[in-house]
Amino acid sequence: MIEIRKLSRSFGNLIAVDNLDLSVGNEIFGLLGPNGAGKSTTVMMLTTLLKPSSGTARVCGYDVERDSKKVRSKISYVPQDMAVDRKLTGRENVQLYAKLYGVPDRNSKVEEVLEMMGLSDRASDLVATYSGGMRRRLELAQALVHEPEVLFLDEPTLGLDVSGRKKIWEHIRMLKAEGMTIFMTTHYLEEAEKYCNRVAIIDKGRIAVVGTPENLISSIGEDASLNDVFLENVKTPEEQAGFNSTQFRNLLRRR
Repeated sequence: MIEIRKLSRSFGNLIAVDNLDLSVGNEIFGLLGPNGAGKSTTVMMLTTLLKPSSGTARVCGYDVERDSKKVRSKISYVPQDMAVDRKLTGRENVQLYAKLYGVPDRNSKVEEVLEMMGLSDRASDLVATYSGGMRRRLELAQALVHEPEVLFLDEPTLGLDVSGRKKIWEHIRMLKAEGMTIFMTTHYLEEAEKYCNRVAIIDKGRIAVVGTPENLISSIGEDASLNDVFLENVKTPEEQAGFNSTQFRNLLRRR
């Protein structure tokens, strides 16, 4: 569903993404990394919002530069920042997206995705009255109204409480079971370990490691976690400054 070859993006002298190679199939794929590692830049290129400096990327068989309009017809993107209008009702938000995508039989499709996300009983209420979890589910409803093949999620559970995060993951797993490819970024390593089919860890714009959480964890050792894999493959600020951070890492593992 996603093929990336030597993909790079620079901002002046800053190389945000550096010769990325990656293949993603029909799976829940997690892109993990520290702040500034290149996660959001990668997603923005794959969703046609940012042009690559070099290299290629294809989504659903279409080149993100040459066939950007076709790519956009096949995907949906839920950004990290809120993408709903607080002054509209939940239903009006989804209707707007359905109209923009030219969805046939809009009204029935809008009601279908609202019900899917458990929002039918609050669909006539202003979004300003919604909780954070409800707004996130509304964003998913908007993203699903045109039946995309690939769904990009940037930190989908950020800022939600435990209950809200659980509900979002229930919906993500349901979408995967129905055949949708999910490409997501997250800082919640325990969620990536539990729910992602495969993950890649990116640091300084380069992929450090990629594989299933189980295989990556087993390569570290017994009683390890994805957090340990992350720490083994991402340089801490202390290491970047040239300090020995073994004690620092051990302290993090004890917390």
